[in-house]
Amino acid sequence: MVQALEAFFDEPAEEAVRELWRRLDSAGIPSLASRGKGRPHVTFAVAGGIPARSRAELASELRLLSLPTIWLYTLGTFPTTETQLVLTAVVDAELLAVHSAIHEVLANRAKNPSAYYMPGAWVPHCTLSREIDTASLASAMSTLHPIRPIKARVREIGITDTATGEVDSLLVR
Repeated sequence: MVQALEAFFDEPAEEAVRELWRRLDSAGIPSLASRGKGRPHVTFAVAGGIPARSRAELASELRLLSLPTIWLYTLGTFPTTETQLVLTAVVDAELLAVHSAIHEVLANRAKNPSAYYMPGAWVPHCTLSREIDTASLASAMSTLHPIRPIKARVREIGITDTATGEVDSLLVR
């Protein structure tokens, strides 16, 4: 079982991402929505497991942090074998501080943490489509270009079971 610590957006930002998903689906490119992959979000950490005690510590830490607005701004992809279309976030000091604080709590507690989400390697993003071929990627970028920046306020942070989609909310604002 893989668990992900995810930040979910306010309604206007969520609707803006869902509109991008609808545009992709209308162009015949499967978005996350068409694959039944839940709500728009940015992932802060992924691990094989995040124990209950760590969840309580994370919830306490999150209540103390000032969560920044996340600006989703750049349309892109990652150089991996699983082609994804993503909307990356503008990385600023506040966002990095929250990410670092989260990983301080998870250090030596999370089971099998993913290196892609560790400080120094993390690229904050909201996934628009996954597992698409190169031709579909080019079409998707053409369909969505130009992108308008999305101002996303964090309204909830929770741990998502990636197999079931069930979210254990740690913070709701």
